[in-house]
Amino acid sequence: MSLLNFQSKLPRVEPSIFSVMSGLAHQHNAINLSQGFPNFKSDPKLLELVTKAMQSGYNQYAPMAGAIDLREAIATKFTHLYKTTYNPEFEITVTAGATQAIYTIISAFIKPKDEVIIFTPAYDCYEPTVALNGGKTVSIQLEAPSYGVNWNDVKNKINSRTRMIIINTPHNPSGTVFSNQDMLQLQELVKGTNIIVLSDEVYEHIIFDDEQHQSACLFPILKEHSFIVASFGKTFHNTGWKLGYCCAPKELMVEFQKVHQFNVFCVNHPMQKAIADYINEPQHYENLPSFYQQKRDFFLELIKESRFKIIPSKGTYFQVLDFSDITQENDVVFAKRLTSEFKLASIPMSVFNENHTDYKVLRFCFAKTEKTLKKASEIINSI
Repeated sequence: MSLLNFQSKLPRVEPSIFSVMSGLAHQHNAINLSQGFPNFKSDPKLLELVTKAMQSGYNQYAPMAGAIDLREAIATKFTHLYKTTYNPEFEITVTAGATQAIYTIISAFIKPKDEVIIFTPAYDCYEPTVALNGGKTVSIQLEAPSYGVNWNDVKNKINSRTRMIIINTPHNPSGTVFSNQDMLQLQELVKGTNIIVLSDEVYEHIIFDDEQHQSACLFPILKEHSFIVASFGKTFHNTGWKLGYCCAPKELMVEFQKVHQFNVFCVNHPMQKAIADYINEPQHYENLPSFYQQKRDFFLELIKESRFKIIPSKGTYFQVLDFSDITQENDVVFAKRLTSEFKLASIPMSVFNENHTDYKVLRFCFAKTEKTLKKASEIINSI
């Protein structure tokens, strides 16, 4: 028994559902559509650019804010896509993935007793990070199947202690997207306040049916309040690279970098050089909506005769399926049984909800090869 006497800063945190379900998938040799990573290869051109950068000597520390050519390429991308930009010298920082950016933003601004509004189901790093910094999470539940935001509810939750609102669009895990009206209402709520918006936009390039991504930077007042967080790993099928970035007005980014420099200081240099060259050719991100829509449509066509209820995902590479016509089991119980008995792993959505509300839905990742999706669909259709 340890002689150390301490109190956990995260006493209620258990192993993540991603670790649990991936572990079960491995244990039962199941098809893993639980964790959000592709099982197909990266673009050979991008791998060649990384090799070239390594061979050219970019193997030591990068600048703290990131390689300047990558920051300039990011700024150019914002001009190209959104007709706005960020100053690459002062308003863009390259990070060790989006989660590090999120952790650093919250750590830089949230003090004890500050309140942070989040929308559940929510990515599971938000609440623990707020707790570690002494803040309080105020959750607003998005109800299945629409997962729409009640902005009057948000307005009623804002008070003098509200320091931050975290949004995520396209939304993981539901696959929904914020509309132009959603963003205008958010802008109206933060106008004239000191509230910071953390806009988690890691799936910005994975949006379907000719919808347009409503980035926080498209709304001038909202942009002044916002950090935008993005992920190259999610975008270019390289989640293991853990490379992302964030953008914000200079006065916010100064505070971010005060924490960032003592958190990771800088991130993978040769990969930064490679991606800087890669995204200077816009087709590498402009083609992603059609690429992933084809996968979504392929998957949904295969399972259209199943007993699951389907509302097509509007963005991300996740599809939510309603199993209420199959069983009334709790979603965690059913997800585990689906893995052990049917050899197919998914993610139960209740673990991301306020009070673990169970809407009888599972999340499946369709960022997989057609071969994998065919095998998964055969199982889904057999249930």
